[in-house]
Amino acid sequence: MIDTHAHLSSRFTQEVNLEKLKWVILAASSIKDSKDNLELAKGNKKLLPAVGIHPQEINDSVEELEKLICQEVVAIGECGLEFTEGVDKKAQEKLFRGQIELSLRYKKALIIHSREASDEILEILKSYKNLRGVIHCYTGGKKRIKKFLEISDNWYFGVDGNVTYEIGLEEVVKNIPRDRLILETDTPFLAPVPHRGEKNRPEWVEFVYKKVAEIWGESFEKTEEIIDENAKRLFQII
Repeated sequence: MIDTHAHLSSRFTQEVNLEKLKWVILAASSIKDSKDNLELAKGNKKLLPAVGIHPQEINDSVEELEKLICQEVVAIGECGLEFTEGVDKKAQEKLFRGQIELSLRYKKALIIHSREASDEILEILKSYKNLRGVIHCYTGGKKRIKKFLEISDNWYFGVDGNVTYEIGLEEVVKNIPRDRLILETDTPFLAPVPHRGEKNRPEWVEFVYKKVAEIWGESFEKTEEIIDENAKRLFQII
């Protein structure tokens, strides 16, 4: 199994059990998180670092982020838009576009954060070619799946522990092509049933795999094979 999105930087420090996992992709929300991810990855080959700036961290610099990009980095993100009330939309878009351009320059996958901004993100992504990435914690509904896939065949959808308790997300999963789905924990958030309400852990991605197997009507083994191949293809890991 592969947890394609976990936060384990110093802000979220916790002990994890990686025995059942092949890899955990360390998502970043700031320059500080990005530096932490690189350090964590030095100590464990199962930890693969991403570097990125969350849309809430508009004071962080894309120029500083670029200095952290190295061969070990598997993705840029999480980055994107969060258009909740009172935010600086122009500053968020500038920060997002800067990270998109880094992903193109260094041929890295994008991990996209989208909150109340799915249509705006679609329009931005349409203006670039040769991008690949994942819409993290996808909640954009069934209709937008096709719209993202129309941009290119290099877009994936990340599903998290909330699929174990939100019935509407089950229907969304049914509409995502099987070769475009990857699974996440978003540790320490969004713990799945039977651990809902607890501090999430990468190893609990197993419950997300089990839920997807149930939705697909597949064996756990076959589901794991498909999902893991998707993650390896997106992040270009072997």
